Amino acid sequence: MRRSAVSLSVLACAVLALSACKRTETPADAAPPAAAAAASAPAATGDAAVAANDNLNAVLWMQRAQEYRAITEQTYRAAADHLDKALKEPNWDALVPEERGNAAKGLKPAVVLDVDETVLDNSPYQARLVRDGKEYDELSWDQWVAEKKAKAIPGVVDFAKAANAKGVTLLYISNRAVHLKEATLANLREQGLPVADDSVFLGLGTVVDGCEQAGSEKNCRRRLAGQKYRVLMQFGDQLGDFVEVTANTNDGRDALLQQYHDWFGERWWMLPNPTYGGFEPAQFNNDYSQSRQARHDAKRAALDYAP
Repeated sequence: MRRSAVSLSVLACAVLALSACKRTETPADAAPPAAAAAASAPAATGDAAVAANDNLNAVLWMQRAQEYRAITEQTYRAAADHLDKALKEPNWDALVPEERGNAAKGLKPAVVLDVDETVLDNSPYQARLVRDGKEYDELSWDQWVAEKKAKAIPGVVDFAKAANAKGVTLLYISNRAVHLKEATLANLREQGLPVADDSVFLGLGTVVDGCEQAGSEKNCRRRLAGQKYRVLMQFGDQLGDFVEVTANTNDGRDALLQQYHDWFGERWWMLPNPTYGGFEPAQFNNDYSQSRQARHDAKRAALDYAP
């Protein structure tokens, strides 16, 4: 979970109001103490108000919407149904040709999974940022990872165990920095995810000989995985989890989706993440030097009002 100008990994303020819920009014004298205290607190203003408005519904949806759990479970269940087909076809490969530097046929099978919002749910970290009116920063993120409190995304454990039982290695290509490896692997193991050994975690900062990584792009690490494994499937919540995003613009991202449209639901499996991602900075030219209000305004301007 880390951000860059091209491929976004983490942000506290991300996007879209995803739910429209009927409001139920509660009499003031029936409000519990916590609610009463919140009601008496001064309203957030300025950047803090923008942060809550931008990400509140997105985080709430991930934590409380049954629809979110249904989507993740059906994604992993559908992927499991495709696993035998992928194993039986010797030329099946989920790496794009540009990232396959050697023949895949005959190599040990593996699946590549992103970690954050693909395998582990970091919505409590995002919820803290909403509550405190803050944005992502490396210190608070490292502290959250060290807590090892992230829960498994619904459906992933059953899929991972099924794949592992078929002799498929689980590879975790993450934009968590390499110094977070120990805490991340401990969290994965605690949640029941198969971890063959420490080598299956390829974090940000992994050195790949002969390959120069651009920002937090994962192409070099996917190349490294392909040297030892035939990659049957890839799982992620960002386009950059599957293929290098060379132009993080709406047009560039649209072109990538169109180019690899047929790969999704077969070799590639996308998980929902409305809280952060490359889609957001694409609306403000990937320029984080802008104020939060300016970024917020750019996102509003990108909305389609069907005039």
